[in-house]
Amino acid sequence: MLKIIKIGIIGGSGLEDPKVLKDAKEVLVSTKFGNPSSALTKGKIKGIDVAILARHGRKHSIMPSNVNYRANIIALKGQGCTHIIATTACGSLREEIKPGHLVFCDQFIDKTTKRASTFYDADKVCHIPMAEPFCPKLRSILAETAKEMKLSHHKKGTVVTIEGPRFSTKAESHLYRQWNADVINMSTVPEAILAREAGICYAIVAMSTDYDCFMDDRAHVTIGEVLKVMKQNAENVKKLLVAAIPKIKHTECQCKEDIKTAVIGS
Repeated sequence: MLKIIKIGIIGGSGLEDPKVLKDAKEVLVSTKFGNPSSALTKGKIKGIDVAILARHGRKHSIMPSNVNYRANIIALKGQGCTHIIATTACGSLREEIKPGHLVFCDQFIDKTTKRASTFYDADKVCHIPMAEPFCPKLRSILAETAKEMKLSHHKKGTVVTIEGPRFSTKAESHLYRQWNADVINMSTVPEAILAREAGICYAIVAMSTDYDCFMDDRAHVTIGEVLKVMKQNAENVKKLLVAAIPKIKHTECQCKEDIKTAVIGS
């Protein structure tokens, strides 16, 4: 029997565009972990059911530490999402990853300090495997589609997620480079962890908006620079998702299986 897929998109600024989503409608939801960051925009992309959630709120009013990541993931799970594609702005830690490039990360380093990173914080303990934190099948589809579209991209990379909302010091930026991190952001953790606990395939489209502050001969990153590059490249990300989503199939995947043996307790 053919299984139904449904794609959740997190952070998709501009993707509520009615030209992108057919039969778009807004749905208010609540969860046992509280309200998600925004109402969900539901509709179809080339016949595939899609639900879009704005990670930081529709007006970008929620700072990274205050995002209710658990409510966001459970809200999409409750809508039947089988896969999540998360879009995220990031700073580049490598000269070859230029502003405007896309990175389909395969690893993360967690430098957050204040966030609830599990659904199992009472009565049960979940030791979820995270050796491969992003769905390899979903990453492959995104990278292959970017190649077909001739978008500047990197098919793998390590993202370090910091607490924020401040940007890095030079010392931190150089340290992350020594750790072999490629890009830096403030949102992938704990999203990726919670998606795995929810049994959902998860991948990110990381868009390099700037060089982090490791270069002495370049001006330091500002939010103005970040927003300018994000706006310039939003159309590319939108086109990528529209082209990639119809290729996603409901195949067997370890992302969905790990949770079945990860929980201990009553």
